[in-house]
Amino acid sequence: MHTVWKGSISFGLVNIPVKLHAATENKDIKLRQLHKECHTPISYKKVCEGCNQEVKDEDIVKAYEYTKNKFVVLDQDDLESLRKENEEKAVEIIDFVQLTEIDPIYFERTYFLSPDSTGAKAYSLLRKTLEQSGKIGIAKIIIRSKEQLAVVRVYQNALVMETIHYPDEVRSVGDVPNVPSEQDVVPKELETALMLVDQLTTTFNPEKYTDDYRNALLELIEEKKATNMVAMSDQQRPVPDNVTDLMTALQASLDKTKKPTTRKRTTRTKKNA
Repeated sequence: MHTVWKGSISFGLVNIPVKLHAATENKDIKLRQLHKECHTPISYKKVCEGCNQEVKDEDIVKAYEYTKNKFVVLDQDDLESLRKENEEKAVEIIDFVQLTEIDPIYFERTYFLSPDSTGAKAYSLLRKTLEQSGKIGIAKIIIRSKEQLAVVRVYQNALVMETIHYPDEVRSVGDVPNVPSEQDVVPKELETALMLVDQLTTTFNPEKYTDDYRNALLELIEEKKATNMVAMSDQQRPVPDNVTDLMTALQASLDKTKKPTTRKRTTRTKKNA
């Protein structure tokens, strides 16, 4: 399992060397974009809008646009120094709370935590402590140059870390349009709705739910493969960058193949000896 982050977690004086691994994966079916005429994959280039030229990665800098078309350019060395300064800090659990106190809207992504070779005992201690207390830990961590708020909890037999949004990242419900105000509900309608909820109430079993659209799309792809309904990319076809370059190349080729002009031969009269 790929390691996303490596460091340590501490609570009080207990320090646990750990590795972070992504706990979930995106199984969306990725579809490529092809040129309809020749089925060649479409590529995207980084182009400067001002110069109308393709830009290399080494010629790109990062900046913050604080108002329209006005930027604060950030030096890469400063960003790297800031990132390293924060990443070297251990992840400290700063609070313990009840899981039920956090609304699911705050949760972002889940990671498995595994102990390093020397951290098994401390790992087990934190796991047992969370299980016995029924609490979860609140911590901060730097992942991919972003400081994340996170919770540490027990899932089955492992510790997991779930990144959560900061309060200012959750939009206000007041900004949602057309939310009706409190209205009187007809008692008979409410009674019927509650009966329906009772009938559909069950124990949550994640294996029961499947991605029907993804399964149907996979079946369609396999069916087309089986009936040989596939497209081949014509990679050999020349694709000029633009018309001007093509005309220049053609003209140069034409000039190169031109035959030299034949000079007129002059007749010399032999002198009589």
